[in-house]
Formats: sequence, structure tokens, C-alpha cells
Amino acid sequence: MPKQFDLLIFDWDGTLMDSAGVIVDSIQRACEDIGQPVPSDRASRQIIGLGLIQALQTLLPELPDDEYPRLVERYRHHYLGRDAHIPLFAGVVSGIQQLHADGFQLAVATGKSHHGLGRALEVSKLGPWFSATRCADQTHSKPHPAMVLELIDELDADPARTLVIGDTSHDLLMASNAGVASLGVTYGAHEPDDLRPHTPLALMDSFAEVHAWLNANA
Repeated sequence: MPKQFDLLIFDWDGTLMDSAGVIVDSIQRACEDIGQPVPSDRASRQIIGLGLIQALQTLLPELPDDEYPRLVERYRHHYLGRDAHIPLFAGVVSGIQQLHADGFQLAVATGKSHHGLGRALEVSKLGPWFSATRCADQTHSKPHPAMVLELIDELDADPARTLVIGDTSHDLLMASNAGVASLGVTYGAHEPDDLRPHTPLALMDSFAEVHAWLNANA
């Protein structure tokens, strides 16, 4: 079968790195630290994928503006103490290397900060395999299409031959807003029922399934 896609744009947290649980716990601890009600796991997972400030404003819309910097500081305190030890999902290292060897251009679009993604790419040793990245502090946050459109422009790619792979409704809506295809993964932050309304080409239950699907269909 001829290749359908040239550019694969991966989300990071919950798609390549098994970080959703740590993010949720860090959000909950941060809220507790500043005396706010602790949000549920479900509510905390729903805002994963957004830029940090947007995520916290979405989760706690009634919080006074001058309290967000303290909440951000407490979130970073809890998350950064553990982020160097968060594992990639099984099969990610070999899968990403193989996709690169197969001739795909690979990119990352993430709600992480540029500094945070740089640290994650260094620790995971995946940096050399990605041609470009976009982070929430560099452009508009998901689900705005800017990350995808900027990556397409930077890499001189064809939108019709671009595929976004992510674990949240924010990822899939970003793809839809950019006019590109998407693939949803169910092993990260959002439930399958959150992903289906955004019409991904398929839903995958593990990174091994993602890699197999790309080998067979991409």
C-alpha cells in the first residue's frame, strides 16, 4: 500500500510518556497546598494537554487571578521533583526510531513548556528522532490549530499527508481545526468516549498498536 502520510505529529504526555497519573497527582497536591478543594481524577485528566495556565484556569475558573502564579509554582514543585523518572510507554523508543528509519518526518505538539519538553527529550534520548516541536508557551495552546499549522509550514509538509496522534480530545480537536487527520490513543488521559466525537481514523489501546497501525496504514 502506498504511504498515506509523510509527517506524524505526536502529543507527548499520555501518548509517548506515561505521565498522566503524575500530572493528576501534582494538580491535586497543588490545589491542596493553596487551600482549594481537590479536584477529582476525572476533572484533572480532562485538562491534560492544555497549556499549564489555561489548564488551571479551566479547572479552577473561580480562583482569583493573583492566585494562579502560586498554584503554578506548587504544581511545578510537585511535578518537577518526579519528571526525570517518568517512563515512556512500552515500545516507544524502538517504535519512534523505526518510524524515523522508515522515512516519516516526526514532530511533537505538546502542552508542555519548551523547557519542559527539552528536558523530557534529553532524559528520554528521543530528541534526535524529531525534526521539529511546538509547545504551549511558543504559540497558541491546543485545541487551536497553530501548533500543527506551524509544524507543517516549518517542515514544508502537505496537510493532506499529515497525521496527529494524541490521547486527549484537545489533540484531536486541534487536528480537526487544522484540517488534518488524527489517530486517538486510549491509554493516556482521556476516555474513548471523549475521543470518538472528534472522528479519529482509529483508536489504539497501546503504543504497540499505534506502531502496528502506522506500519499497516500510514
